[in-house]
Amino acid sequence: MLVLAGTPIGRVEDASPRLARELAEADVVAAEDTRRLKRLTSELGVTLSGRVVSYFEGNEAQRTPALLEELEAGRRVLLVTDAGMPSVSDPGYRLVAAAVAAGVEVTSVPGPSAVLTALAVSGLPVDRFCFEGFLPRKAGERSRRLDALAAEERTLVFFEAPHRTEAALAAMAQAWGEDRAAAVCRELTKTHEEVRRGPLGELVAWAAEGVRGEVTIVVSGAAPGAGIATDDESLRTAVADLEAAGTSRKEAIVQVAKQAGVPKRHVYALVHTA
Repeated sequence: MLVLAGTPIGRVEDASPRLARELAEADVVAAEDTRRLKRLTSELGVTLSGRVVSYFEGNEAQRTPALLEELEAGRRVLLVTDAGMPSVSDPGYRLVAAAVAAGVEVTSVPGPSAVLTALAVSGLPVDRFCFEGFLPRKAGERSRRLDALAAEERTLVFFEAPHRTEAALAAMAQAWGEDRAAAVCRELTKTHEEVRRGPLGELVAWAAEGVRGEVTIVVSGAAPGAGIATDDESLRTAVADLEAAGTSRKEAIVQVAKQAGVPKRHVYALVHTA
């Protein structure tokens, strides 16, 4: 059996009794950082009886076949990452997919989640949301991703590195407007936890002073019907703007059609007959 174990995102006392038991009983513990695993087990008072192997982004593809062999041999493999649930913006997906394909049972030890914690404390709508993980690092790719989300009506949740938080917020403000409501959640559940709420424009100014720690950004969705206007000139302009930003014409047409809620062939015809 493959067990995906959620670990604390801050305070060790958030760890469940089941996590401690699974750590103690696993035949193999695959850890994103073996040093952090050692610290966690020490704080929990747990003695590992199984073999410990490293399993991180750099060796995930290489290490997966060997772990799959352990699973197929009937061993219980526990997968832990530095914080939160494995495979959610962390190593794990490859092993889960391989285990499922091989008919191996996969289960989880639920644990703290930065996504749900940030969403809950943001003060923004929580009835419908989507998780977008980390934005692309390159400015052009980041802008294209945000443009594609311009008409998304669900609340959006992102992870971001502290040194890129200002740039990410600025790109969001440019793409969606400075008045869009958002919250930056920093160091959740830790001693220096901070939640800054306000319009994107204000949050950009706050982030310019420097941001530290683990960051989760929550942004309200677009107002219903707030996508691109559907008149011919607006559609042509939207495609042209995306092309100027580096998006291919084919992709720009697809994005504009989706955001405006009109058939792709209609936008194609407008662009190619202009």
